[in-house]
This record gives sequence, structure tokens and C-alpha cells, in this order.
Amino acid sequence: MSIPPPSGTGIDRLLRIMAQLRSKDGGCPWDIEQDFSTIAPYTIEEAYEVADAIEKRDMPALKDELGDLLFQVVFHGRMAEEAGLFGFEEIADAISEKMVRRHPHVFTSEAGDGTAVATAADQTVNWERMKAAERASQAQEAERHSALDGVIAGLPALTRAVKIQKRAARVGFDWTEPAPILDKIEEEIDELRAELTNGAAAERIEDELGDLIFALANLARRLDLDAEGALRRATAKFERRFRAMEALATAEGRPFDSLPLDEQDALWNRVKANEG
Repeated sequence: MSIPPPSGTGIDRLLRIMAQLRSKDGGCPWDIEQDFSTIAPYTIEEAYEVADAIEKRDMPALKDELGDLLFQVVFHGRMAEEAGLFGFEEIADAISEKMVRRHPHVFTSEAGDGTAVATAADQTVNWERMKAAERASQAQEAERHSALDGVIAGLPALTRAVKIQKRAARVGFDWTEPAPILDKIEEEIDELRAELTNGAAAERIEDELGDLIFALANLARRLDLDAEGALRRATAKFERRFRAMEALATAEGRPFDSLPLDEQDALWNRVKANEG
């Protein structure tokens, strides 16, 4: 038997909705069956959908996607509360304490001393210093000793590559100019080409391809560019041009998939010229 939805507004209403969805007394069977592991993929997906709405500058969609992402936090918080671990209030309290602790130039308290930070760049340096200190403390407690400790394995591959490179750079293992990275990229291309020419096994080719992508990510980091964003925009550009090619072929009465590669390539060049 269905019941009226909780009344009210804001986060309190959402928390009560989540509690009812998980209730064994009239809740939703699907929501009741979930656990942290089964919900995690949805959490990641919602974060990407937030990024997609921002990329498209679609503010109504952004509002909806942020709500979906907030619901994921509420979902995890409810499951943790049921397990006697922590609840949504403790999640909010923990991030509040962290933000105060990491902004001593804003908040004067036991966690902050009112230290002046003149620019956003200064704050970035300060933020990373405090994160490093926190990680060092955590590593000591967990008897970990590597500068690379704490970079989670579940990140997108490009994002994790850049984070690993940043950690190595903090202890001096880094190129200071783009030029040697470009040399490294050329070296990796030559090694990949050699493996392909020699008919190497797929594992060897994959290994060299991975080295090349890692070097490209390193160049993006050194240039202070977002490797994930660059690839996302490149993919969007390819998609836009490919769809335009299909449209041109259709307008000319030629099924795109029946065209030889040279004619498809000619359409590609026409689309690029039209964009220019």
C-alpha cells in the first residue's frame, strides 16, 4: 500500500524520502536490496553527468544532475546509518571541518589561524601542502611510505595517471619544460611503431601504447591542461564532424556506409573547411 510522500522542502525532505525508500515497511524493493558496491557505479555515472551538463552549459540539466548526485550521497549515508557506521549529518560535519581546516586564511578558529593567502594560486599551493601533510599523517598511521600512496585505483585512467605524475613531481621526479616530454612522446611513438613493424604480440603493443598515452598525459599536466577534458572535447569534435559527414552524404543521396574511404575522407575535409 502506497503512502503520501514526506512533506517539507530541502535536505530534510530528501532524507525522509530516502529513509522511506529503504524502509522494510512499504519501501521500494530495489532500493532495499542495494548496498555500497551496487550503488557505487551509479554515483560515478551521476558525477559524469554533472560534468557533461557543465560542458554543455545546460544549467537546467545541471540543476537536475546535481540533485541526482546529491541523492547518491544521501543513499550512501542512509546505508551507512543503517549499518551503524555514520549518517548524513556526520558526512556534512566531516566535510565542514575539512573545509575550515584547509582554509585557515578565511576562518579563524582552532582549525585556522587567519593566515593570509593573496591569490588563487597561493591557495592551490597551500591546499596541496595541507593535503600532503594529512596524507603523511595517514601514511604513518597505516605504515605506508611511498609518495604515491593514497591515489585510488578506481579513478579514470587518465585522471589517475596525472595524479600519480603530480605525486612524483612533488618529490622532484619531473621534467620542468615541455620539450623533453615531447622528445619522450616521439620516443614512445618510435617504440610503438617498431613493435607494430615487428609483428609483436598484442601485450607488447598495448604496453607501448600505454606508455605513449601516459607521456601525453604528462604533457597535458606540464602545460596545465586537463587531459580528461581535452580528450572529451576531441571526442565531441569527432562526433560532431562525423554526424555532419553523414548528413552531407544523405543530402547528396549517398549512403555514408557505402562510400569508399577516400570519399568519406573528402567529406571529412569538407566538414572541417565548413567549420573553419
